Amino acid sequence: MFRSGKHIFLQLVDDEKKQTLVGISDLKLSKNKRLAKTKTAFETGKELAKLAKEKKIKKAVFDRGGYLFHGRVKAAAEGALAGGIEFKTNDS
Repeated sequence: MFRSGKHIFLQLVDDEKKQTLVGISDLKLSKNKRLAKTKTAFETGKELAKLAKEKKIKKAVFDRGGYLFHGRVKAAAEGALAGGIEFKTNDS
């Protein structure tokens, strides 16, 4: 996960193979939708879950990348949960 001042980028990575399995950013969502950043993060999380299902990925570890679990980070996680990904947080 990476978030900038305007955008959010999410990835599912296989740590053992050091390979990105699925990645998406809010830039890939419809340009016509002008949503608040938190709502956009939620929708991006849901879209990540949809792509993960297509690759038959059901479980993941949520690595918040050093960001507080609040605001857009939390919204992205909740979107992924709503989309069907099961995860636990990785606070290391």
